[in-house]
Amino acid sequence: MKDYFGYNGKNCVVTGASSGMGKATVEMLVDLGAKVYAIDLNQCEVNGIEKFIKCNLASKQEIDEAFNQLPEKIDSFFGIAGLSGAKTDYRTTFDCNYTSNMYITLNYLKQRMEKGGAIVYCTSTAGLEWKKFKKEQDKVVHSKTWEEVVKATSKLAAKAPSTFAYMYSKRCLSQFACEQSVEFAKLGIRINNVLPASTDTGMKQEFQDMIGSEEALIEQTGLAKRLAKSEEMAMPMVFLNSEMASFISGLDMVVDYTDTCLKVLKMKKNIEAISATNPIICAMAKKMIQSQNQKRLNP
Repeated sequence: MKDYFGYNGKNCVVTGASSGMGKATVEMLVDLGAKVYAIDLNQCEVNGIEKFIKCNLASKQEIDEAFNQLPEKIDSFFGIAGLSGAKTDYRTTFDCNYTSNMYITLNYLKQRMEKGGAIVYCTSTAGLEWKKFKKEQDKVVHSKTWEEVVKATSKLAAKAPSTFAYMYSKRCLSQFACEQSVEFAKLGIRINNVLPASTDTGMKQEFQDMIGSEEALIEQTGLAKRLAKSEEMAMPMVFLNSEMASFISGLDMVVDYTDTCLKVLKMKKNIEAISATNPIICAMAKKMIQSQNQKRLNP
């Protein structure tokens, strides 16, 4: 049978490779014959990978050390690692979700990828509103170094709840991917986003605590009436970086089983269309989170 996906023998790098969507992606790539380099803080328990590299993606130094262990030629990159902000501070959450992908893309992938290379980022439906709030993101997205991003987000990191870093980082990443898809297209390299709806991963409980209940999470999956499985998000990412998608670049692939369509058709309220940087909203969110935490401690 013809190798339609074209992964056989290709060097693929996957972040967040040890669980959830990342692990499901690694498993598929191994089955397709790829040479998979798995990056995560926790050991990747998938047989057949080329190499596991332990790395804290919120650390520029550790990223540099990780890429010293990777091949000089990278064919495919999957930026899947992410933090909800429920257990980490604003700085760590934002840098893992956004800054690491920006830094890796501009400082490593641009140099190590050749024509035909492909990049996919796992953002989120939380990043859907990036076009509406583009002015909020421009200063961050147009920063070219790790240090510039830290400076551009320092005020927010000091006052906003860490869970808001999730939304803001996903919006920034969605915008970054759109802008860089144009620049990388000149090199023959494709960049796309997958924007998952609520998915049953290891972070399910964190998101559930943030939103209030599992039912509230399920409400974000359109007419599916259930949480997505990790492999249902991995499959679109594997497709987008494959030769089957060779003419697709600059795409925000929303994987939410009609949830966005329901909002566009005004059959459902769009609760995500809020500012992630407005100081009043940040203050309100912080109070709400503190109140929720207090209720959990004193039911």
